[in-house]
Amino acid sequence: MAWMNLIIAGLLEVLWASTMKMSDGFTKWPFAIATVVGMALSVVFLGLATKSLPLSTAYPVWTGIGAVGSIIAGVIIFGDHIAPITWIFVVMLLISLIGINITQGH
Repeated sequence: MAWMNLIIAGLLEVLWASTMKMSDGFTKWPFAIATVVGMALSVVFLGLATKSLPLSTAYPVWTGIGAVGSIIAGVIIFGDHIAPITWIFVVMLLISLIGINITQGH
């Protein structure tokens, strides 16, 4: 269940980052409210995950899901243009997160 909580927390990171962009500097209230709720829920689920996962695993995975997910959301939803070389670094980030998980020995 801890990993499910961590994945949910990471996906909520992507949600609040996306709704923050949609809030247009917190001037569009429905998106601003969704941003704050998404932030709070993300931290709650991270907290639940850290009850049984080490912080040294949970936090990097949480931020990694948020980072990679936000890049993908930026490209798909907002039409962000990412240089091809940037995708190499995104893959390196994913490899790093996998490496952290493997070497933590849970």
